[in-house]
Amino acid sequence: MITPETIRAAHERIRPHIHRTPVLTSDTVDRIGGARVFFKPENFQKIGAFKARGGLNAVLQLLETEQKAGRRLGPVTTHSSGNHAQAVAFAARQVGVKAFIVMPRTAPSVKKAAVRAYGAEIIECEPTLEAREEGVREVIERTGATLIHPFDDDRVIAGQATAAWELIEDAGNDQPFDFLMAPVGGGGLLSGTGLSAHFLSPTTQVVAAEPDGAADAVLSFSSGRVEKAPVVNTIADGLLTTLSDRTLAYIREHVTDILTVSDAEIVAAMRLLWERMKIVVEPSGAVPLAALLKHPDRFAGRKVGIILSGGNVDLGKLPFSS
Repeated sequence: MITPETIRAAHERIRPHIHRTPVLTSDTVDRIGGARVFFKPENFQKIGAFKARGGLNAVLQLLETEQKAGRRLGPVTTHSSGNHAQAVAFAARQVGVKAFIVMPRTAPSVKKAAVRAYGAEIIECEPTLEAREEGVREVIERTGATLIHPFDDDRVIAGQATAAWELIEDAGNDQPFDFLMAPVGGGGLLSGTGLSAHFLSPTTQVVAAEPDGAADAVLSFSSGRVEKAPVVNTIADGLLTTLSDRTLAYIREHVTDILTVSDAEIVAAMRLLWERMKIVVEPSGAVPLAALLKHPDRFAGRKVGIILSGGNVDLGKLPFSS
């Protein structure tokens, strides 16, 4: 069970290795969206995404466990389309162990390049969850590596929770947020956001956003069991994974709603962030703002915190470059 003490311990554990990212505002975005919006720009985070938090917490906690048992930490492994891959590669480098990362062959080249730059070995696979999981099983059999799952791991979720924890501490104390918004893929960030709001700001509603082209979480949220998306085709490549039973349980307990947005709406929100706030945000990171802009009546006049999950975008393939 994740408690407030779990999240505080995670934050203290990872603090020397991460940035406490700032809180940003924009009068232009407020005027267009009709709300008072406070952004947590995790695109400024180490590795360019919030995933550094969860990857570091899991690896550092694993290191502590092994050291207490008088053992050396061996290699680690994971599967990821990009940002968690970078997080585990970065964390492994920080503690001096080998990382084996299973990545879909379709993962953005900028993310693959970053993983290699952190010293990890990439094993490419087909772009399916089954292929990713099989790749990890083969790595474990071959190397004895320990799995750091992208989201189905309380150590990872506790690390991800520190982003919302900081946002609430830095901008939500004098007047609580009416809403906190985060994107949802596998649900690690959303689970952590829901937990932090529950512990620190219980009157705040947590609302998730996901692409129409990977709309599994909204189905799972409704049915109470992990569902697959009927269509998987979206520009938001970081949100293609389905939930786990663990993240679904946290989400159903602590999240109010999940809203979906089209790729066109994602690109428009992404462009707004680039042009008006001058910050590099990847499509997945723009999804919550897209949801706010799509539902102005719901958020009108309210205080809204949005986690911009990352900024690892291929600059040669910008969706608004023409």
